[in-house]
Amino acid sequence: MSSSIEKDKPDQAACGSWELPEDLRMIRDTVRRFMQNEVKPVEDTIEHDAYRLPPEKLQALRKKARVLGLWCYRSPEEYGGAGLSLLGQAVVAEEISQCRMGAYVPACGALGSDPPNAVFLGTPFQIQKYALSAIAEGYKTYVAISEASGGSDPARSIRTRAERRGDHYVLNGSKMWITGVEGAGWGLVFARTGAAGDRGGITCFIVDGDAKGLTTKPIPVIRSYSPYEMHFSDVVVPVENRLGAEGEGFALCEKWLVEGRIPYAAATLGIAQAALGIAIDWARERRAFGSTLAEKQSIQWMIADSEMEIRAARLLVYQAAWRGDLGHRPKLEASIAKVMATETAGRVVDRAIQILGGMGVAKELPLERWYRELRIKRIGEGPSEVQRMVVARHLLGTPGRSG
Repeated sequence: MSSSIEKDKPDQAACGSWELPEDLRMIRDTVRRFMQNEVKPVEDTIEHDAYRLPPEKLQALRKKARVLGLWCYRSPEEYGGAGLSLLGQAVVAEEISQCRMGAYVPACGALGSDPPNAVFLGTPFQIQKYALSAIAEGYKTYVAISEASGGSDPARSIRTRAERRGDHYVLNGSKMWITGVEGAGWGLVFARTGAAGDRGGITCFIVDGDAKGLTTKPIPVIRSYSPYEMHFSDVVVPVENRLGAEGEGFALCEKWLVEGRIPYAAATLGIAQAALGIAIDWARERRAFGSTLAEKQSIQWMIADSEMEIRAARLLVYQAAWRGDLGHRPKLEASIAKVMATETAGRVVDRAIQILGGMGVAKELPLERWYRELRIKRIGEGPSEVQRMVVARHLLGTPGRSG
């Protein structure tokens, strides 16, 4: 893939000294300039709560992103992505979330939409038909796990069933809170092929977005970008669309699920960093009671607390990414990073709103939108309570599986 940036490589010493390697600093600076010079000026021309750009403006940005080598940065290079390491993904995720719609549409969609990494473990047919087309065309995909019967432990509560009938399966059931459904070309659907309540009885299927018998409905929530309900009524899925063997659905995707929390956490810190920048600029200019807000100790401490918390959470994200890049399974580190980053971001944005007062909740600025949308980040990808459970069980040695 032609690129103006050099592909990063895991460096055992780099994060040991808590310094980003030079190649990642170059990538970060490239992305930062792209966001500042290309993405934000376009986003400023659209409605405050919009979650997509006009098609012609989006395509223009995507063309520039491809030239810079930023396209589908989480996907392998051999399939047309940028092929960044986990640490590289974290660095980029923090930068591209720093726009108004950045919580759920980073860089306003300019860098494409990476398909779920689990598909790259599929057959050559699956990779060719689904992964490569998603990367080449930039369309969205989804992962359908959660159901109304359970969210924090979906594997045991999944009721959607897949029945084998000769050369195909028939899916029946429903999913909830699924992101990326609108306009998706296809998605991964987890359905039960084994006994009820059996975590090992879950199988993963690739389901086309226009499959007969599949209906979807948006669920209005506090964020601008709605999740969806999905209903499967005798949806026929060819056997060749089964990802892995029967009953291996969660084992197949476990690495992807754990590692996905790392860029997820990093993205929330990007929003926190942007919110802190807004608060600092306001504090320097705004005057009250004969002096600027920046001269008042109460404001100084709020800003100092935000800076300290962002730095601490960022190092936890980097540590999780670094260990993953070295070949370790960073389940513990990813859980810690996810909790610390999402909760830090919520506090930082809350402080920024307090510093700005009435302007903090005005639609003119992105703070009120970030405040709403960051609240969901403490639930998605495994809620804070489940991540704390992972940490506690690691320390205490108590039985059970989670996360």
